[in-house]
Amino acid sequence: MQPVAPVRLADDVVSLEPLALEHAADLCAAASGPRDTYVLTRVPDGLEATRAWIEVALAEQARGVSVPFVTRSVATGRIVGSTRFMTLERWTWPSPHEANGRPAGYADVVEIGSTWLSPAAQRTAVNTHAKLLMLTHAFEAWEVRRVMLKTDARNARSRAAIERIGARFDGVLRAHMPAFDGAVRDTAFFSILAEEWPGVKERLVMRAQ
Repeated sequence: MQPVAPVRLADDVVSLEPLALEHAADLCAAASGPRDTYVLTRVPDGLEATRAWIEVALAEQARGVSVPFVTRSVATGRIVGSTRFMTLERWTWPSPHEANGRPAGYADVVEIGSTWLSPAAQRTAVNTHAKLLMLTHAFEAWEVRRVMLKTDARNARSRAAIERIGARFDGVLRAHMPAFDGAVRDTAFFSILAEEWPGVKERLVMRAQ
């Protein structure tokens, strides 16, 4: 079991690299195409907005609540988007079960989220390989008990992509938060448990081939 920390994850399709301010121009370029698929997703628009977005993400990382990445296509060498581990949960167990707890710096639950890809990288192998890398690290290096994924309940495309990964639908939390289009968002929640991971991994590996 490893503590949560920034890490580079890579295979022959995608490289997930720790987010840094130096990535601002490349991320801005990745998001500069058609934005119709970003209506329900927070994607920075313009260089200054991208820099501010990165600064917020790095501040969250410094507080120990997220681990953000840039997503790079190995085939082209170009940055094509971003994703992150977030909503890190560290459980406190009641007496007399304190021994079930984990040391400081270790996580019981993580969310994979804040994921977006450039239009050219959408519906390619990039997302499948990125999720396989992240899920493998979460379950096999950090040994988390659960990985959570969530999306705007209206985002049928995102919900279908999450289900294709192998996550189970947990339900919809109504009026959960402000949506990126100004509406009040209902959020669809999905999860994968540690005991489900071997089967999910087998199917993901087959899809990634």
